[in-house]
Amino acid sequence: MMQRVLIVGFGSIGQRHLRIVRESLPLSDVRVLRREPGTTAEDADGCFSSLDEALAFAPQVAIVASPAPFHVKVALALAKQGCHLLVEKPLSDTPEGVPELLMAASECGIVLQVAYNLRFSPSLRDFRQRVLSGCIGRILSIRCEIGQHLETWRPGTDYRLGVSACRELGGGVLLELSHELDYLRWIFGDIDWVGAWMGRQSGLEINVEDTAHLLLGVHNNPVVVCGPVAVLSLDFLRRDSTRRCVAIGETGSLAWDGIAGSVTLCGGGNGTESVVLSEHPPVRDETYREQWRHFLSCIENKSSPLVGGSDGLAVLELVNAAWRSAALEGARVHLNQNEGMVVNRG
Repeated sequence: MMQRVLIVGFGSIGQRHLRIVRESLPLSDVRVLRREPGTTAEDADGCFSSLDEALAFAPQVAIVASPAPFHVKVALALAKQGCHLLVEKPLSDTPEGVPELLMAASECGIVLQVAYNLRFSPSLRDFRQRVLSGCIGRILSIRCEIGQHLETWRPGTDYRLGVSACRELGGGVLLELSHELDYLRWIFGDIDWVGAWMGRQSGLEINVEDTAHLLLGVHNNPVVVCGPVAVLSLDFLRRDSTRRCVAIGETGSLAWDGIAGSVTLCGGGNGTESVVLSEHPPVRDETYREQWRHFLSCIENKSSPLVGGSDGLAVLELVNAAWRSAALEGARVHLNQNEGMVVNRG
């Protein structure tokens, strides 16, 4: 039984996590660490305004849901105290300091899970299983896109003040929409190289990129794929919210629609389509609940999480390679040459 739970950060995602923790652990003492002294958090048992206060609480588990640039410092202090960690995506805003966190987690024997909750989506899992089963043969190409307008993303809030809009808080499409980088690795395999263009195309009042277009060279893996190229587009611009991935194979195409929660197979010479799975539509909180249940199960069973710290680091290395490629006017950046390199976005 987890008696003491800490939630770091109390924005929209921190509030979501608090609600889910309360559902599953109604008798636990749940506290929130937030920056503003003297503030409270509805449904929490108390608030801290300093890391030292939070460490004195000695939480058994913590959910780190503050802006990405602040994750590593807090997570490292908690890990060294033996606290199990569920860290919101992305794991940080750069790879810097992350290897030290991973080493501390290993040495202290704690579970470190990164909150890429899309891996717990039934439709995305079905899409992955069908790809891996070879239902459309060898994969030849991958097309992936995610887009939604930043002004309407979080109703009731000023987008200009949010994490997504601010470089200092780890904003921009690459970090904020990094789910796509994580699930592409999970489904199709490691990425060998990245070519990227990114920039600000809209009139949004932000100081980060609102659009990015990436070419990703998937590692040659004859069991699943054979060195295809993935095309990934991300933006804060689209009024028609879109989250979609299409795998083009030798015998057909398989499409995942993350908004509808559906998987569609197109095969045969006549191009006939059939919906092979639909969630009608997905229940958003359910992936977060399943992620939390998985996290607690890993702690209880002393098992490795589906999305570990090394996965979070791999995504950051991809993001860093994309920034470098964009600075080099789209030149390919190979991941093995980019290891340990941190790019200044400014």
